[in-house]
Amino acid sequence: MSTRTDAPTRREQILKEAARLFAERGFHGVGVDEIGAAVGISGPGLYRHFPGKDAMLAELLVGISERLLDGGRQRVEESDGDPQALLGALIDGHIDFALDDRPLITLHDRELDRLRDTDRKRVRQLQRQYVELWVAVVRRLYPAPPEAEARATVHAVFGLLNSTPHLGSASTGGAVLDRAATESLLRRLAHGAFGALASVPAE
Repeated sequence: MSTRTDAPTRREQILKEAARLFAERGFHGVGVDEIGAAVGISGPGLYRHFPGKDAMLAELLVGISERLLDGGRQRVEESDGDPQALLGALIDGHIDFALDDRPLITLHDRELDRLRDTDRKRVRQLQRQYVELWVAVVRRLYPAPPEAEARATVHAVFGLLNSTPHLGSASTGGAVLDRAATESLLRRLAHGAFGALASVPAE
């Protein structure tokens, strides 16, 4: 997959700082002026880019769901037909998200219910499609277990990978793994979870 190398736009800078601040202090704990200050513009100047905080939150949560699904579909399209390699690519892509976009995981957990019904339904729809994409790949690799068990395993792996906001915090104590070590650990754990399906008897 191609990697973006151009500088982020002002709109993207605003969203990144909004995500960080919302995750740190909660949606209602952050004012427009603070988001503006974080990117070097006045609070009112933000309204040239977004009508308000609600719009920022919606774009953050809908946007990441779209990017995950699009990335998953691209990996499927680029696959050479080997389900093991494709599952590995999906895992690696989700690990990158989990390590690079930790504030969005926190936002989803805490603030999803604040979205308008239409935006929240859109997020849920995109997430279901993303899950089913993974389930199809897992079923090709491990056809014996019931589909419900394959789907439950996908959700369990997402829960594992999406635990990154809780890694390396002061509350964990002890040494903190660096990115490479964390990435390697998450990859091993995810493959191990899916590998457990190999021992499940056929329906």
